[in-house]
Amino acid sequence: MFSNLRNVFRVPDLRNKILFLLAMVLLYRLGVAIRVPGIDQDQVRQLKASANSQGALGFFNLFSGGAFASFSIFALGIMPYITASIIMQVLGVVIPKLEKLQQEGAVGQRKITQYTRYLAIGISTLQATALTFIFGNGNGNAFFGAAQRLPTNLKLLPDGMWPRGYLVIITLVGGTAVLMWLGELISQRGIGNGMSMVIFASVVSGLPSGFYAVWVEKNAFIFAILLALCIFIIFAVVRVELAQRRIPVQFAKRVVGRRMYGGQSTYIPLKVNQSGVVPIIFASSVLLLPVLLSNLLGSTDGGWRFWVQQHVDQYLVNSKNIVYITLFALMIVAFAYFYNSIAFDPIRQADQIRRQGGFIPGVRPGPQTEAYLAKAVNRITLPGAVFIAVIAILPYLLLWGFDVQNFPFAGTTVLIAVGVALELMRQIDSQLMLRNYEGFLK
Repeated sequence: MFSNLRNVFRVPDLRNKILFLLAMVLLYRLGVAIRVPGIDQDQVRQLKASANSQGALGFFNLFSGGAFASFSIFALGIMPYITASIIMQVLGVVIPKLEKLQQEGAVGQRKITQYTRYLAIGISTLQATALTFIFGNGNGNAFFGAAQRLPTNLKLLPDGMWPRGYLVIITLVGGTAVLMWLGELISQRGIGNGMSMVIFASVVSGLPSGFYAVWVEKNAFIFAILLALCIFIIFAVVRVELAQRRIPVQFAKRVVGRRMYGGQSTYIPLKVNQSGVVPIIFASSVLLLPVLLSNLLGSTDGGWRFWVQQHVDQYLVNSKNIVYITLFALMIVAFAYFYNSIAFDPIRQADQIRRQGGFIPGVRPGPQTEAYLAKAVNRITLPGAVFIAVIAILPYLLLWGFDVQNFPFAGTTVLIAVGVALELMRQIDSQLMLRNYEGFLK
């Protein structure tokens, strides 16, 4: 293990890439500590205290690495780019022009990336404007449910919305643009996917303080149980992330002139957890929409608007309610099927196998191959979707069992951390194997 670590730094090119990655992550964490100018520091401290919960605000704070709670220049995090990427992937199935660009290789991918950047800037502008109005006007409780209400509404702009609000909006959008630039620099000059590394740095940044809080608040026995649970979760996530259903594909032999081509066999790797954390993001966003819409209705002491707002706060925001946990888990499973239906097209895959002269042993080319692939994807999606649903609701279950308000290594955190770490190790391994060094993965 330690000899393999020494091999990483023996290769000058690989060493420079890792050092550049660490420098960019350090620059990102420095930006998290820089707050937006002109906001009330006392109000920010109340916001940070409330963001440690498992509610909607805690979800956004997780992906921003704590920048959302401190209202720093990187408060929006990389979430606008993630949302834009998901939207572009969904639109690629609906819009023929985007579908054609996806099939054009590197040239088409560059154009899609450019469109994604523009869409991310638009989404970040909308989010920055909404957050400025919500927290600047003193409507901060729009983000909290009944179990998380603050004694007073948050008002981060003590001198009024304008003209200070324009500066806040421009600063937040500029922070998102800088994060996208840092991510692209990491992809070009560092190692690993830049956007994934930014998310990884965000979600693991709160682990030391989270474990320390559990150690201080609970006794050593509960801390030991949670630590053992962490190790088990890591082992389970690694097994599921690496699990594949390999569908064999045989290519027929063909004679061209005096040479014979083909005859080799390969396989189609179908991951058990092909969707990753995308279903969790979808489910959290959908559950947040009724909260925002109910607050647009206004608060009254009676009537149907009051009834709607009370039920939304009780069932769709309160993480201690069984209705919220059940809906969250079911929506994760549903969105996992939805995303896999977009990411893997059995018709296109079967047509590609046929055009390359291949076939699945025991299955006829054409509609039979399409039905076989669709059935295989649907069968492996269910265990993967159920697994990520259990991991996602694990913090809420721990809140019931151990009264742990914010478990530092469960839910979305472990899925992102393990997934990005495995991908980074794969890329380091490929660099080492090219130079005849032994890698980490066996």
